[in-house]
Amino acid sequence: MIETQNLQALSHEQKDELIKTLVKRIEELESRLGKNSRNSSKPPSSDGLNKPAPKSRRQSGQRPSGGQKGHDGSTLERRANPDQIVIHEVPNTCDACQQSLPRGQIAETRQVFELPILQHQVIEHRQMQVRCTCGKEHKGRFPNTIEHTVQYGPRALAAMVHLNQHHLIPLKRTSELMQELFGLSASQATVHQATLEAQTLLKPTVNAIAQALTQVPVANADETGVRIHKGIHWIHTVVTESLTWMGCHAKRGMQAIEAFGILPNFKGILVRDGWKPYQALGCLHSLCNAHHLRELTAVYEQAPEQQAWAKDLIALLSQACAQSKGQRVSASTLAHWRYVYDLLLEQGERVNPRQDKQGKRGRVKQSKAANLIARLKEQAQAVWRFALDPRVPFTNNLAEQAIRMSKVKQKISGCFRTQNGAEVYCTIRSYLSTMHKQGHDLFEALVQTFKGSTPQPSFEL
Repeated sequence: MIETQNLQALSHEQKDELIKTLVKRIEELESRLGKNSRNSSKPPSSDGLNKPAPKSRRQSGQRPSGGQKGHDGSTLERRANPDQIVIHEVPNTCDACQQSLPRGQIAETRQVFELPILQHQVIEHRQMQVRCTCGKEHKGRFPNTIEHTVQYGPRALAAMVHLNQHHLIPLKRTSELMQELFGLSASQATVHQATLEAQTLLKPTVNAIAQALTQVPVANADETGVRIHKGIHWIHTVVTESLTWMGCHAKRGMQAIEAFGILPNFKGILVRDGWKPYQALGCLHSLCNAHHLRELTAVYEQAPEQQAWAKDLIALLSQACAQSKGQRVSASTLAHWRYVYDLLLEQGERVNPRQDKQGKRGRVKQSKAANLIARLKEQAQAVWRFALDPRVPFTNNLAEQAIRMSKVKQKISGCFRTQNGAEVYCTIRSYLSTMHKQGHDLFEALVQTFKGSTPQPSFEL
């Protein structure tokens, strides 16, 4: 806080210094108040009732709204072989002349797609025995999955895990849905036990996913904080277009990264945000440009006249993204982009000069714009990696999409009660997300898992 002072007793130099300090403080506060999900990394949920109007970076006229040409529409279509036929007969006699009517013919058909009555079944397994004339007794064998006198079957257990872990329905509501949908009484403890069993069965497959991710050419990584009981832990993720791995750790930085053992052994291209611990990894790096576009938007909106360079840099990166998507860019085009890029950063430096030390100890606090410009200059190769290699995406959306559901779960349930609960979620979510990406039926995959033969995803690179 700035102490109250007698302005009359201050010299002109002291007054000028005080004014500069106050102006800087005002600019910082205005910048903080102006942040939202569109111009910073704040989540949309933090916008509250002041949610900004959406501003798409896509130029108007590129694609009309609605379904695009060539897009296969999906709607209910008549089936040639219905499961049930209901006949609506004509009356026996004519209501005009009272004569008997001949047998009617089909005039029109209408089909209704309906769910059958959902009701659980009780399947009794009976073990038979017989004694041979020699005296030896023989008994039939129960399947390996039937271990108790009374238990839930694999489809019932799969439904509990599917609702609770994939659709993020809390334990209590999952228990209620099992009763309402299937007439099956399952306590919250039963649902929880089903998730624990699923984690045990899926752990080897998730470990194989983690191992496969160390060998992929391009991977995306991200992390987010989650509340466990009364503290903050971190969910980390490493993903590709076909694989997803998630893990939970008490730390956010290198300690967690080393504990998981995936990224320290990764030698490909890592797409990530600007979190510093990633820089220590011995692989090639690609920075998420969605973060840069949001930060540049904030810089431009704070002072449009002085920070016009930021708007031009947004246009340059967006143009480069559109032209390089999925294809290799010529050396001359890339050289031109980098030339304009450097010019715009020089313009930004002139408007946002770095503050030098003036006899003070420690680092001098720089403005957000100055820090952004320094990062864009120092890590220019990582910023433009998407244009150098067609396999590298422009943004880190793959990782952010994978990790977003943990925030949804937190909104629904409030928090994880224990670290073990978070680890169960990460294991099951890693498997289900991977199988979903590869086009598998998640419910049937869980059914087979509880039957003892977990379907395996493809690990082809």
